[in-house]
Amino acid sequence: MQEVLRALRAHLVIVSICLFGVGRGIAAAAGAPSDAEVAAEQRAFAAEVAGEGGPTEAEVLKTLAGAKTQQSILDAIARPAEATKPWSAYAPIFLTDKRIDDGVAFYRANRDLLDRTSAQYGVAPEIIVAIIGVETGYGQNTGKYRVLDALSTLAFHYPPRAKFFRGELKQLFLLGDRHLAYPIDQLRGSYAGAMGWGQFMPTSIAKWAVDGDGDGRIDLWSSLPDIATSVANYFAEHGWQQGKPVAVRAQPAADARVLPDPGLDPVYPVQQMEAWGYAPIERVEADMPSTLLRLDGDLGPEYWLVFGNFRAITRYNKSPLYAMAVFHLAQAIARGAATP
Repeated sequence: MQEVLRALRAHLVIVSICLFGVGRGIAAAAGAPSDAEVAAEQRAFAAEVAGEGGPTEAEVLKTLAGAKTQQSILDAIARPAEATKPWSAYAPIFLTDKRIDDGVAFYRANRDLLDRTSAQYGVAPEIIVAIIGVETGYGQNTGKYRVLDALSTLAFHYPPRAKFFRGELKQLFLLGDRHLAYPIDQLRGSYAGAMGWGQFMPTSIAKWAVDGDGDGRIDLWSSLPDIATSVANYFAEHGWQQGKPVAVRAQPAADARVLPDPGLDPVYPVQQMEAWGYAPIERVEADMPSTLLRLDGDLGPEYWLVFGNFRAITRYNKSPLYAMAVFHLAQAIARGAATP
């Protein structure tokens, strides 16, 4: 009996070794970098950061040595909700009574700041609030991952977008004390490395974050003036037009022209869309540039004419589902905040 058990254990060990080898072979075939390749990449990265005026190579490598590669980050980026859900399933995630009510309360509690910021940057206050609401539930959930872990995992272990995240990781090291209120290894954010109430990536912080309270640094976690003005500045720099529409529902005619992939750039005048059989159900300027967006709603296809301000929202997040959720949430917040 003992001999049988020893033979069985030996067989299981062999099987385990084989399966381990197969697993490593699959990982290699999928393009996963080896430890040696990662180490070489990190050395080159550290030299690049130092060469652009950041910390020394030794300091960068020491910081990277403390980063933890996390499989949950790789899993999360492979299945974003925008890519896997139709509008009928995506909308209920963000357009809840609680999120609307919390947005109304947030707007009312900070109306002076938000209205002042809106006037300064020419961006609707309800859009600022809706962005913060969709991104982090008005600051209640700014992310559970260390930003260092997220960006290093994706920069060195996610080949499909390694170039992008390597650039974001580099920018993180280059931001400096004025742009980062806390040490790099203490920052927490999303699985993709987005930070603060508005979920700015490092390059967005460098280009568009604003010291709204004038204290000499930018704190996107604890300073509401910094948070609000940074979001507003982002939209102002990406083409938001105050007073212009975002999206209008369209009623398709029975013989409406099929537009397989019109894109998100508003290049068709509304009158052209009407001639093609997509009449807006609200009055819109006939020469207003627009494009067509089709969504899978609860009751079937929904057709929307979307405009430059919709495109501006997609500069924050390229998903049209995201932009539509922000638009609807902003409308609900504006209505609620206007009610006595």
